[in-house]
Amino acid sequence: MIGRVASFLILMLALPAFADDIEVDLQLFLAVDVSRSMTDRELEIQRRGYVEALTSDEVIKAVQRGYLGRIALTYVEWANAGAQRIIVDWTLIESAADLRNFANQLTVRLENGLKRTSISSVITYATKDIDRNGYTSLRKVIDVSGDGPNNSGAPVHQARDDAVAAGVIINGLPLMTKEGQDLKWHLPNLDKYYESCVIGGPGSFVVPVTDWAQFPAAVRRKLVLEMADASVITPAAFHIGKISPTDCNIGEHILREMRDFYDKI
Repeated sequence: MIGRVASFLILMLALPAFADDIEVDLQLFLAVDVSRSMTDRELEIQRRGYVEALTSDEVIKAVQRGYLGRIALTYVEWANAGAQRIIVDWTLIESAADLRNFANQLTVRLENGLKRTSISSVITYATKDIDRNGYTSLRKVIDVSGDGPNNSGAPVHQARDDAVAAGVIINGLPLMTKEGQDLKWHLPNLDKYYESCVIGGPGSFVVPVTDWAQFPAAVRRKLVLEMADASVITPAAFHIGKISPTDCNIGEHILREMRDFYDKI
């Protein structure tokens, strides 16, 4: 009897933590690639592109059109397994001023890139972070941008499947500009890799970027689509869902071939 009472009290103590979660229309985790294949110029263009997109009228209106008129947003840079750098922590966004304040924090300090590319690690990190961030919503989205395939950490499709099973949608922004410091990591069909191996969940989509001049507009369109719910609105200009299957371990294969090559020198 005492054990049952103790269990009941523990449960009751735990309930307020859930009750205190702030309800929003969307929890959006912006996962931005800063692996070493990115040049300093690309890193700066990424940050400033997000600033331009987040402060646009289209994004402000998209937030306010939601049922509750508010979202929760965070911006995290990532690279190899275990390398996630929080630039702006979870923030409640309800107004144009909130978006401007969020965007201003992206320009305070530009940091150097990190090693390797672990899409799987940032997906796993983001899934756990969404679960404990103090917000609740019907839609939970991880927005992954990157210029190459997974080559570090767990297989990317496994992390994707685990996230989708937890009720999280993953969208992709493959950067196909061919400008990076290490072009051997650049796949000509990176958008297909993202479609087959990275994105998942209802209405998930990919917005490829083939020229850095397109970046702010691509981010803006992607954000508006995510806030509007891609499972309802599906612009024909975007890649939606999976197309042809791609080797989800191609990044790991490239890394292994590179190691074999240098071992023979």
